[in-house]
Amino acid sequence: MLLVIDIGNTNIVAALFRGDEIIEIGRIFTDAHRTGDEYGIIFRSLLRDIEVQPEEIGSSTVSSVVPALIGPFVNMIKKLTGKKPLLVHHVIYDKLPVRAPAARVYEIGTDLICNAVAAFTRFNGPCIIVDFGTALTFTCVGGRGDILGCAFAPGLGTAVKALSSNTAQLSIVPLEAPASSLGENTTQAIQSGIVLGYKGLVEYLLARMKTDMTTVEDISAGDISVIATGGLNSVLEPITSVFQYVDRQLILHGLKKISEIMEN
Repeated sequence: MLLVIDIGNTNIVAALFRGDEIIEIGRIFTDAHRTGDEYGIIFRSLLRDIEVQPEEIGSSTVSSVVPALIGPFVNMIKKLTGKKPLLVHHVIYDKLPVRAPAARVYEIGTDLICNAVAAFTRFNGPCIIVDFGTALTFTCVGGRGDILGCAFAPGLGTAVKALSSNTAQLSIVPLEAPASSLGENTTQAIQSGIVLGYKGLVEYLLARMKTDMTTVEDISAGDISVIATGGLNSVLEPITSVFQYVDRQLILHGLKKISEIMEN
């Protein structure tokens, strides 16, 4: 079995692959102050819950956008499985089907690389990945696998928290689309501004990105696939038609693909 771990700014997601079957074994809060031993206790418990022994894990692949946790996780996995994990890192990028610009290779997060690998190999053509996480990220991949550029904005949850934490009379509200943009109370007003506002942000930026991509490469805007991923994509999915595909586990599939590439 293959163990894949995505260490994000807010959550750490771990999953096992039995062949192509994915078994999500845990989603835990990211805490950069925890030690590898503490994470080891958590992971042994997660494996015990699904009746998997650590020795059944043949290999592991890790992506982390939290530098402080890379060392603790490498040590934890070595203790847990007896094998060193594969780290998604710029030193392996030249072996992948997507290419980051050499001048900016250190700036592109491993989560974006994993998403790009999964999307480009699945759809075999130009694509834009919209990841609804702590940050809202857009990653543009050209028809030859080149990462043409990215765009970042605060995630929906981040925006709501920022609004409530910096204003005395505004609280955190459910992230769902209101019936009207004319908020009749505080909750509806925040939902209008955040949810409907982000709908406009996403739709405009995707349209602009498609246009800009066609000026960089000889591709048609209609041939560019748009894939949504991340935990909060469900907020906008019902009220927009700009996503051709939705895959909340895209990064996990990217980790699996990278593992397969590096083993061959």
